[in-house]
Amino acid sequence: MSTSDGSGKGQPSLSGAPDVEVGRAFTFRAFFTGAVCALIIALGVPYSTYFIRGSYMDLDFSTPAAVFLFFILTFGVNPALARSARRRALTPPELMVVYVMMVVACSLPTMGFTAQVLPTAAAPFYFANAGNRWAELIQPHIPTWLAPRDPAVVAPFFEGFRRAGSVPWAAWVVPVFSWLAFVLPFYFVSTCAMVLLRRQWANRERLAYPLTHLPLELMADDGRPVKPIYRNPILWLGFAIPFIFGSLRGLHQYFPTFPLPVLDTSVPMFRNTGRLILRTSFPMIGFFYLVNLETTFSLWFFNILASCVRAAMAVLGVEYKENLDIYGASSPMMAHLGVGAMFVLVFSGLYYARPHLRDVWDRVVRRDSKVDDSDEVLSYRTAFWGMCLGLVWMGVCLWLVGMPALVVPVLLVAAFVLFVGLTRVVVESGLAEAVAAGSAMGFTVSSLGAGALGPKGLVAIGLCYVWAGDIRTFVMASVGNSLRMADIARPSRRPLLGAIFLAIGITLAASIPLTIYLAYHYGGLNLNSWFFQGGARGPWDFTAGKINNPAGPAGIGWALKGLGALVMLFLTVMRQRYLWWPFHPIGFAVGATWIMDQIWFSAFVCWLIKLCIVRYGGLRGFRRARPAFLGLILGQFTCNGTWLVIDAMTGMKGNMIFWI
Repeated sequence: MSTSDGSGKGQPSLSGAPDVEVGRAFTFRAFFTGAVCALIIALGVPYSTYFIRGSYMDLDFSTPAAVFLFFILTFGVNPALARSARRRALTPPELMVVYVMMVVACSLPTMGFTAQVLPTAAAPFYFANAGNRWAELIQPHIPTWLAPRDPAVVAPFFEGFRRAGSVPWAAWVVPVFSWLAFVLPFYFVSTCAMVLLRRQWANRERLAYPLTHLPLELMADDGRPVKPIYRNPILWLGFAIPFIFGSLRGLHQYFPTFPLPVLDTSVPMFRNTGRLILRTSFPMIGFFYLVNLETTFSLWFFNILASCVRAAMAVLGVEYKENLDIYGASSPMMAHLGVGAMFVLVFSGLYYARPHLRDVWDRVVRRDSKVDDSDEVLSYRTAFWGMCLGLVWMGVCLWLVGMPALVVPVLLVAAFVLFVGLTRVVVESGLAEAVAAGSAMGFTVSSLGAGALGPKGLVAIGLCYVWAGDIRTFVMASVGNSLRMADIARPSRRPLLGAIFLAIGITLAASIPLTIYLAYHYGGLNLNSWFFQGGARGPWDFTAGKINNPAGPAGIGWALKGLGALVMLFLTVMRQRYLWWPFHPIGFAVGATWIMDQIWFSAFVCWLIKLCIVRYGGLRGFRRARPAFLGLILGQFTCNGTWLVIDAMTGMKGNMIFWI
């Protein structure tokens, strides 16, 4: 399966990715620089999110904080070092290690884990009241070692100290380390899964990995102090567009007389039963340019199709109601269809990967010396058994929390299907802002019925939203992209595993205490309304609703998942057999999600522009225009970071330059 960056299937890659110098990567200064940058992200991102309340820098797979810091490093710091003495500058392989550590760090300090676990664990004890009856429905089933219960600890976490007080650190020690005992093996399992799939995705299927193109360009070196990409005026042309628009928004916050650019609107459809959002996202236009036309076309086409179906059903008064939680697609019907499609995306991928998986099995079981895994960060044997043991440990933890033993494998399979599937979507389609159509928890409860779990099992389901609910960013996707960039590391990539987990350790060790400190001193409710209110309450509203109304398995839900799987299978087979087939299956799998409602227009704009470039300019035109689209990504994220620094110095709050 070819996913080149050109206009059709089966073509050689048109990405124009640079040939990056191969050399020694894993040096002390590379690890040290990466650790410092990870620490900056771990402290700076929560501070900017909660206190400055500016542009989000880590919510999505696009990792704006990593791009911004890498721009400073490669455009400012490294050239200065090179001018003083060439040997002082970081080499491209060393820069790769630094960037990998930053990308991994971006997946944790807010949306990825820290801002999920602390408020969600404490929410049942703060938001409980006589109306929702959480005190009797939920609180008794939460283990004491997973969340603080004392009102004197929980209330000021959300409200802040009413008078000067000291942070009750001791009350959080056991819950925090209990959660870490679960998520650290989870991150290791995620890494093992990516090791086992890397060669299939990168070498055999040659997926595009669009999120790696910009950093690889910024690493490329020709021996001169300033990188080649920075000497290309076309890059700066693309850079200027989002930077100017974003700066006008920033200046408007300070000086209202400055014009406020409006990059989003909506139009009614089907008698005002639905609205079509038209939002221009410069980074997404940049990322979409790096994948083939059929993929970009399918993303916006299936989103428009889903919007039309929803609106038509509203006009006709046809509606399927089911409480599936608040994540993913905007309707239960679309959620079921999308989840069914995601299962086919993953398992069909494994089916087509049989030759590679057979090699992995031979290496693991038979220790076949003909299968070379020396270029992986873990041997296949270690990755396979590490993944198996990690999954067993995760299953034991879920059982200890209260999930029935027979439900545990269902939840884990669903969760990893969505994690692997969404990672595949990101590395193949350039969808740097993506969510799955549904959650593993909603799938499990809908498929088995609330009665099969019981109140204790449903509360265990609620706790799983911490790590598998609002998955707009996660470690697996960061590692997947990182392993692709590690191709420039020779002779061995094994030390990269240490860099990855060093970044994870630093980020967790810094972001968790900082979030607790800010919550107690300023009040979590004042820091961020989603993380400390809507997002923290959502899992428990869902759980309490299921406890109060323990329905059986949703038959219509099963039928819709089956229909989604059949449609996805049809799209997959057609794409494999016929070169003229215009629809990419990924578009159907994620096209109906709420985030695609926001960015479909950017996909359409990029598709139209690229179609014209490829048709009239060919391969040469595509490559000449490529730096401009990389500039759209770099310019937007640099603008976001620049204004956060300005706002931090001036004390400005709420200067949101960019959301999606």
